[in-house]
Amino acid sequence: MLLLPSLPNPAHLKDLYVRFPQNVRPLMDYTDGLLRSEGELSVGERELIATYVSALNACTFCAGAHRIYAEVFGIDVALIDALIDNPDSAPVDERLRPVLAYVAKLNTLPSRLVQADAQAVYDAGWSEAALYEAVQVCALFNMMNRIIEGTGVNFDYAEAPGGHPAAGSTPEEQARSYGAFGEMVEAMARG
Repeated sequence: MLLLPSLPNPAHLKDLYVRFPQNVRPLMDYTDGLLRSEGELSVGERELIATYVSALNACTFCAGAHRIYAEVFGIDVALIDALIDNPDSAPVDERLRPVLAYVAKLNTLPSRLVQADAQAVYDAGWSEAALYEAVQVCALFNMMNRIIEGTGVNFDYAEAPGGHPAAGSTPEEQARSYGAFGEMVEAMARG
């Protein structure tokens, strides 16, 4: 449901950011650093977390957009569907399972996290840096999901999957996709 009458219908995140370009560029640079830089979690795993968190929050726009990025970076769409349908039975790599359980709990019950939740991640072979990457992705997508839902951005990639700029691309072509998006928004906002 479109909540800002100055946006077109359907509204895409690009439409929102062109209308309100303040702080978009630093946010996209941060997003590039978090989701595209070297890390302990692969780019695909970080995009999977973004997709999963967005699906948990019922944010259709972000779940659809990051599903496409996750696929570009090597995540099987059948795994994404299974994870969203039933995380307990999804064929997730056992090493990644406690990370996903941690972000699911962080997403819905952050004050209920306990040392055992973090320890499960460490016991699976991940470091504090990996856990912090997962926490940052979860936090970023909680914020982004609320920006999308709070403004009524209603573009749905399920209805236009070929409309995503990453569809059919390679990881190399998406190496700096968020920063490039921020630059595009700036240029469009300037007119």
